[in-house]
Amino acid sequence: MGDGALSVWERSSTVRVVPSARPRKLAKVPFVELADGRLQGVVSSGSDIGRVYVSSVEAGTYAFSCSTNNNRPCGGARGAFCNHIRALIGEAVLQYGVERVARYLKVEVSGEEADGHRLTVAMTSTRPPQGDKSAAAQVFSRFLRHLAYLEFTPTTAPLPEMHWFPTAGAVA
Repeated sequence: MGDGALSVWERSSTVRVVPSARPRKLAKVPFVELADGRLQGVVSSGSDIGRVYVSSVEAGTYAFSCSTNNNRPCGGARGAFCNHIRALIGEAVLQYGVERVARYLKVEVSGEEADGHRLTVAMTSTRPPQGDKSAAAQVFSRFLRHLAYLEFTPTTAPLPEMHWFPTAGAVA
């Protein structure tokens, strides 16, 4: 394929953003992602405006973890999903849609009534174990990196730290 056959977006270092399944408010859960075999993200504290929690649920086993960004354990995540994890699941459903979240986490939910609550019930009914919280630092670091991009003025010019791929297509 020659350079002339590439579309405009293939020749630029911009990325198409998939819109949210439904609009969501970022104040409670400012960062949510399906990555590294987990649903993970950053959830604001309900009691302290300066504190956030890094929460995650592992795909398949539903092993969960919740701790502050300073690695202090969440008091509510003792043997069951805390409110932070429940909020994370709800916002993931808004961001990605219930089907995609269920498929990624390997949760069996049926019917047209599937929602974040039903996903949570299906996972908690298996009595999942507490998981490893070692990934919390990576998740929080990615969140901070995403925040840094909000400070850039919108542009279609290449960003040096995001310019990993050549502007031309692969040549055989």
